[in-house]
Amino acid sequence: MKRLIVVLAALLVVVCAQAAKVDTVLVKSPSMQKDIKTVVVLPDAAAQKACPVIYLLHGHGGNYATWISVKPNLPQIADEKGIIFICPDGENSWYWDSPLHANVRYETFISSELINYVDQHYKTVARREGRAITGLSMGGHGAMWNAIRHSDVFGAAGTTSGGVDIRPFPKNWNMSDQLGEEASNQSVWDAHTVINLVPSMKKGQLALIIDCGYDDFFLEVNKNFHEALLKQGIDHDFLLRPGAHNGDYWNNSIDYQILFFQKYFQKNGTGK
Repeated sequence: MKRLIVVLAALLVVVCAQAAKVDTVLVKSPSMQKDIKTVVVLPDAAAQKACPVIYLLHGHGGNYATWISVKPNLPQIADEKGIIFICPDGENSWYWDSPLHANVRYETFISSELINYVDQHYKTVARREGRAITGLSMGGHGAMWNAIRHSDVFGAAGTTSGGVDIRPFPKNWNMSDQLGEEASNQSVWDAHTVINLVPSMKKGQLALIIDCGYDDFFLEVNKNFHEALLKQGIDHDFLLRPGAHNGDYWNNSIDYQILFFQKYFQKNGTGK
C-alpha cells in the first residue's frame, strides 16, 4: 500500500509538471489608455523553449473567457502541441480602429500592443511564422481583418462562423456604434468589411482556413468570401460541415483550425 501511494504521488507530480498554466492578465493599451483582460494558456514547454502562438478572438457579446468556456481542454491541447493560446477581450468592437471613436483602437491593440506584450512576457517565436490568429463570429471577422491588414505580423489566419461581410446585417451587433449607420455611411462600411480586402491580397500572403456550418446565418457570406478568394487566386482551406452558430460547432471546428496552424508552424520550423 505504501508503495502504491508513492507511485501515485510520483504520477501526480508528473501530471502537475506538465499542466498548462491558465492566467488572466491585464494588458495595457496605450492607444486606448486602459487595461484589457486577456486569458493566457501557457504550455509547460514554454518554460524551456520558444513556442508558437495562436490568438483566439471571441464573438459579439463574448469576452476574454469565451474561448476557455467553448473549449475547456485548451490547456491540454496547449501542452500536447506546445502552443501558447492568447484570448483577449475585444468588447463589441469588431476589432476595428473605429473611425468614430478615438478611444476604440482594437486593431492597434490586437496587431501591435498585444503582440508586443506577449513577446516581451513569454517565450514565443517572435515572428510572423510563429503567429496565427482566428476567431468565431465577430472574432472571425476580426481575425481576418487584422491578419490581412497586418500580414507582416501574422503568418496564418482563420475564421469559424465568421461575419466576413458585415453589409447584409446593418442593424445587428453594434456595428453602427463604431461605423455610423450604414445607410448614411456606406463607403465607411464598404471599407471596413473583410471581403473587400480580398482584391488587395497576394498569393502566399497568408495561410488561410475558413469554415462555417450549414445552418449558420453567416453561411452565404462565407461562401462569397471563398469565391472571392478563388477569383483572386488566394490559396485557402474552406470547410463546410453540419452545424449552427453555437458553442457545439465551435468546440468541434477549432480542432481542425488548430491542426491547420500546427502544420503551418511545423512547415516553417516554428512548432513541434
